[in-house]
Amino acid sequence: MSIDKDAGTGEDAQESLEPRVGPVPEGDPQFRPYHHPAAGWGAAKSVTRFLVEERALVDGPRAIMRMNHENGGFDCPGCAWPDDTKGLHLDICENGIKHVTWEMTPKRVGREFFAAHSVTELYGWSDYDLENQGRLTEPMVYDSASDHYVPISWKDAFELVGATLRGLDSPNRAAYYTSGRLGNEATFLYQLMARELGTNNLPDCSNMCHEASGRALQASLGTGKGTVDLKDWESADALFILGVNAASNAPRMLTALAEADRRGAQIVHVNRLNLQPRIGGDMALLRGMAKAVLEKSASDPKALDRIFIDRHTTGFEEYRELCEATPWEELEHQSGLSRAEILKAAQVYEEADRSIVSWCLGLTQHEHGVDTVREIVNLLLLRGNLGREGAGPSPVRGHSNVQGNRTCGIDHRPTEEFLDRLAEACRIDPPREHGLDTVGTIQAMQEGVVKVFVGMGGNFALAAPDTPATYAALRSCDLTVQVSTKLNRSHVVHGRAALILPCLGRTEKDHQRGGVQSTSVEDSMSMVHLSLGMKRPASPHLLSEPAIVAGMARAALPDSETPWDWYIEDYDRIRDTMAEALDGFEDFNRRVRLPLGFRIKQPARELVFLTPSGRAEFSAAPLPDVVPEPGTLALGTMRSHDQWNTTIYSDNDRYRGIKNLRTLIFMNRADMRERGIADMGPVDITSTAKDGSRRFLNGYTAIPYDIPRGCAAGYMPEMNVLCALGDYSTQSDQPIMKHVKITVVPGA
Repeated sequence: MSIDKDAGTGEDAQESLEPRVGPVPEGDPQFRPYHHPAAGWGAAKSVTRFLVEERALVDGPRAIMRMNHENGGFDCPGCAWPDDTKGLHLDICENGIKHVTWEMTPKRVGREFFAAHSVTELYGWSDYDLENQGRLTEPMVYDSASDHYVPISWKDAFELVGATLRGLDSPNRAAYYTSGRLGNEATFLYQLMARELGTNNLPDCSNMCHEASGRALQASLGTGKGTVDLKDWESADALFILGVNAASNAPRMLTALAEADRRGAQIVHVNRLNLQPRIGGDMALLRGMAKAVLEKSASDPKALDRIFIDRHTTGFEEYRELCEATPWEELEHQSGLSRAEILKAAQVYEEADRSIVSWCLGLTQHEHGVDTVREIVNLLLLRGNLGREGAGPSPVRGHSNVQGNRTCGIDHRPTEEFLDRLAEACRIDPPREHGLDTVGTIQAMQEGVVKVFVGMGGNFALAAPDTPATYAALRSCDLTVQVSTKLNRSHVVHGRAALILPCLGRTEKDHQRGGVQSTSVEDSMSMVHLSLGMKRPASPHLLSEPAIVAGMARAALPDSETPWDWYIEDYDRIRDTMAEALDGFEDFNRRVRLPLGFRIKQPARELVFLTPSGRAEFSAAPLPDVVPEPGTLALGTMRSHDQWNTTIYSDNDRYRGIKNLRTLIFMNRADMRERGIADMGPVDITSTAKDGSRRFLNGYTAIPYDIPRGCAAGYMPEMNVLCALGDYSTQSDQPIMKHVKITVVPGA
């Protein structure tokens, strides 16, 4: 792998990256199209093999019987799909079982391991091998003289963090990153610490994933979240699933889809595998469906819900004129679909009384991601599919508490209302200036503005775009702090000083002075419920995430009046403060203990729109030109099936028929023939950024696949190197990881 380091200079200075993300293949690469059902025996076989390999034949089944159960169960640390509301005993999926088993491994990474392996050596290991060493057991600090991590006491680790933060000439020289697994209580304390220190530099994984969804829904409906719940999914007449491979990314959604199919609901799956718009063509598809509805309304007044439109929306006439002025030829050209295909999808929508539109990163990680999500709302508004059972927008959030992170304060652009309530509840004076998001944080580290990076979970080095730029940014810091359960790339790509602070996993019991504690999480449909660990901690030296935040805060804020220690004794105390500070969390401790927890109120669901107009707002954005230039392809990065975010379980991707291979690119066969590329042949890939700089991946394998012409796909995080740091959406500031401009040629 290599990149043009001197972005924009025209020079081709190149730097080699780590050789491998996944494990060493068990044999030669294979591709055989997969025609079997999702889940089923293929999943059972894969899970059984994984349990054996991780030596979890006892703990694994025990965890399966407690995962996603109300009243004493723990929340799966994987996706954010809601828990079953009817007492399903096995509310689980293949990837969830793997994720939990990966966390419960008996393997350990202690001081002996770090004494035996230098950081330079570990940097050369694959990411799979780093994580596969097992659970971290005690805090470690980087010793530059020996190039090894060495043990450090919790007290000294906290003091190192505190002294460094106190020594900064501005609180904005530190950034506090959050991954989606952090529970609500730790999230609240984390943002409180950052704001009491004086900064809103709170980047999070949502900046790379669903930022576009939040901004779009806020602009259209006055809420940054979807309006539907699981009961709505159970009563919808039509479900439109866009930009997500549900079987891999939200596998428990398959239960809802199967039930919908059994009761006769219509399901339209829009991605590169079923109804296949070109990459970035979803907006043209949605506008075409809206145009069809409007055309039908000329002869059938019931095609539109005029009462709803007149009472609850604004901007309809402008949107109608825009749709009428957009020719079908342009919609076909930009979507990559025929008019007949668009009309067929529109017919399903027209004939359904209640429709839900659900989407994921296939729609958001584009320049026009905000406009596309707003187009979803436009389509729903035309037929009044909002504020009633079985209808509305439903974004699929990826990580188990990523939505809860934002709700509980991880937001680099907090509202004045949020800050006012926080100030009153916590008696602090929070900063009002907006902070840095993920891309902004990397840029600020590169420029020497941000000198301290704290990562609460995740694997920032591998998850972010433009891998070499991200690595260089982290290495330029005075201090990097990673709160983690397992070893990963972010521990070996570090600042001049570096700490690894090991924490409890979601499956483990959290013992504090007030007894065993539970934490809360919010799913992708705004349900908040408790999660209670079941297992003895992997090490007696682990601390909970709230305790780690409190320890850092005490050291960094010695004069703070916030009762950090008192909070950690009993998490109910944190929740009592959250009830004062957070809208929708009133009476938190009682409501979260109700069966299934509680749902945060959604005003838009009640047709209360917190928009400037007080109504739901149609948007009238121009249709973007997403057709690739001649000779180029549009690349979308994605996960393999045997992967969860940056955690790689194997080099296989069962659903796509891949075995023993990750360094690949899926291409349309006609595009391959046009370029003289053989099936399974070697190729070199070049991306061209907005600023003209180029990035390269050489020696990849081309896989002929059922994908639209002009489009290609491949796995992240390997392909993150192709997405330049400056290639982010001007609408959402998200990296454009689903629309990278590339050329592909035969390799040596």
